Amino acid sequence: MPRLVPSRLAAACALALILLLSFVALAPAKVGGTPAKLRVVAKGGKQLVQKALRTHTLTVPTSRKATCLGKGTGGSGKGVKVKGATALGLLAQAARSTAALRPLAITDHFLSEFGLGLCGVGGYNAGGAFSWYLKVNHENPNLGGELVKLKPGDEVLWALAKYPYPSELSLVAPFSAHPGVPFQVTVFSYDDKGKKKPAAGATVTGALIPTDAAGHTMVTLTEATELVARHGKDIPSNVATVIMCDPSGACPVP
Repeated sequence: MPRLVPSRLAAACALALILLLSFVALAPAKVGGTPAKLRVVAKGGKQLVQKALRTHTLTVPTSRKATCLGKGTGGSGKGVKVKGATALGLLAQAARSTAALRPLAITDHFLSEFGLGLCGVGGYNAGGAFSWYLKVNHENPNLGGELVKLKPGDEVLWALAKYPYPSELSLVAPFSAHPGVPFQVTVFSYDDKGKKKPAAGATVTGALIPTDAAGHTMVTLTEATELVARHGKDIPSNVATVIMCDPSGACPVP
């Protein structure tokens, strides 16, 4: 076997190092956390956020101003570690990068008995008959947000709503459409237990008439538009963005 002289040995080592660094640079970064979708709706149906993100164990802040459960029930002001991917952790994770969700007003006053209490999101505070209503995959889990463990792909809704809680609307629309050409959208309603039914009488952005008994209506657009469905005191639907096809007829795909 030929022997490597020092200069050749150094060159061989340098080459090996370059190859190693190249491999590290090309290797995909490891992404941690559980992927889930978050939607937050404040009083009056104002949507604060709708986004997909990943969450994991993290420390959530508490606030002395979180007194929605009564005088003297504010938080300690200390952070509380929430283990695993949870509905409250997902909200706290999103608040780190979404200004509209800050500040979070969370109390740990009853931590040992009932868990953490969510009083405020982005300056919208619970009080009186209004509280932060939690639904996961359209169903009320009847648990505190830090106790609701998430699975990949779960859909989480936090809505500031009046008890008894209203139904939640869901809008189904195509990703793209041709300018000036009507297309169909469908609106569904989910009750507290997650029971799904067509939402009749709902209004949808760009539609001239409300939805029929099957939850259908027709929408006509001339430019890319964010669609939302509304119906009385129900929680407004998700935002569905419809992109316009170009004049050649080519349509973008999701």
